[in-house]
Amino acid sequence: MLTKVYGSAVFGIEATTITVEVNIAKGIGYHLVGLPDNAIKESSYRITAALQNNGYKLPGKKITINMAPADLRKEGSAYDLTLAIGILEASNQIETKKTSDYIIMGELSLDGSLQPIKGALPIAIKAKEEGFKGFILPKQNAEEAAVVEGLDILGAENILEVIHFFEEKIEIEPTTFNIEESIENCLESLETDFSDVKGQESIKRCMEIAAAGGHNIILIGPPGSGKTMLAKRLPSILPPMTMNEALETTKIHSVVGKTSNIGLMKNRPFRNPHHTISDVALVGGGQYPQPGEISLSHNGVLFLDELPEFKRSVLEVMRQPLEDREVTISRAKFTITYPSSFMLVASMNPSPSGFFNDGNSNMTSSPAEMQRYLSKISGPLLDRIDIHIEVTPVPFEKLADQRKGEPSSEIRKRVIKSRSLQTERFNTYKNIHYNAQMNTRLIRKFCKLSDESSNLLKNAMEKLNLSARAYDRILKVSRTIADLDSSSEIKSSHITEAIQYRSLDRDGWLG
Repeated sequence: MLTKVYGSAVFGIEATTITVEVNIAKGIGYHLVGLPDNAIKESSYRITAALQNNGYKLPGKKITINMAPADLRKEGSAYDLTLAIGILEASNQIETKKTSDYIIMGELSLDGSLQPIKGALPIAIKAKEEGFKGFILPKQNAEEAAVVEGLDILGAENILEVIHFFEEKIEIEPTTFNIEESIENCLESLETDFSDVKGQESIKRCMEIAAAGGHNIILIGPPGSGKTMLAKRLPSILPPMTMNEALETTKIHSVVGKTSNIGLMKNRPFRNPHHTISDVALVGGGQYPQPGEISLSHNGVLFLDELPEFKRSVLEVMRQPLEDREVTISRAKFTITYPSSFMLVASMNPSPSGFFNDGNSNMTSSPAEMQRYLSKISGPLLDRIDIHIEVTPVPFEKLADQRKGEPSSEIRKRVIKSRSLQTERFNTYKNIHYNAQMNTRLIRKFCKLSDESSNLLKNAMEKLNLSARAYDRILKVSRTIADLDSSSEIKSSHITEAIQYRSLDRDGWLG
């Protein structure tokens, strides 16, 4: 007997429906075709044990299973449940006409219980697009998939529940998810808050500007000056994600299996990879392509601590994603595009010893050591970082001060107000939502300067020997500063402040 059941394969962050054709005929054998990987080929052992332990059996006949489309490689153990139900139906151990209405996915344990799968959200989205009635999957993934409205999400704990559901012996209650309530409460309590930061008022101001405009930022200062502490508090002042941002972010994390039992991601991601990371781990790829750290940071923050310690090849692969806000991975057999619109926050010491320009330290570095250290960061990469700020150590008097600083909640209110102005400004432009995303044409349109401001910027670039690449960055940052000031016009004071945030373009740093 021939029967068809349906599963799904995730390629990139999009799903493709897989038709599993099961044919049982006279003879003996188990033949699985359609480019399955080793995990799928081993499924026969898990299926055999799971069926036996639940009162069913693998037929002693010739079983031929085709996973169509046959030219698309399938991977992972999530097809165990799909194959098992197909075999039971084809061997008349269950009689039902409902299997064609559902996408069925789940990994089987030997006792028949279901283990969580990856990519539940993109699979659910695809199932709804293709008109399926529902999606049967492990209970651990049900809340995540229930984000998709108009699709019955049936979470099961074991294969017996699924069999009895198709035999109409039981009903499985569809899982529901209150999206509106989740979005309203999207800013969960965070462990970090800017009220814990002593002093550093100018740096906190800089972080506020970066958050308001979505600007990339690099913090330069000696060890112990608070660079990492400040960076880890940045998510606490970022605006809440929109519904579209939350869905897209959850899809990416779903593909790598990081969303079980959490439903929709509520907070913006904060990724902090170690400096030994490889370029593939950073941008994504591999034999079975997976998103890298820059895609897992999508709509959030990617923090690179001690930037010069990263391999130069790793840093250079970020140049295209920083510019295009997506990363395209091309291989001989596939091309995948992952979204990667993130805020880059980097930190570094000003010299190998860490105490350049610190008169209180005896540790110094030679000019050759300085040049070798700083040359690890290329000019084109710095070109994509809007704000450079020097972080100085906090004096004892401020460290000992028991008074709390301004809380993140107050800073966030100003950031959200500024972002709302930017949303209104760019509402007619596709994929432009905040100032850091402006291209040259939009900079010319929305960053017009008065004669006074223009002369000020010209003089500053000449006297401070600022590079040409700093020009557009200063205009973007000054536009954000004006938005925080609720000013439609970029004033000379806004330009003056923005110029201060280009430390690495001045003489004495990168030369």
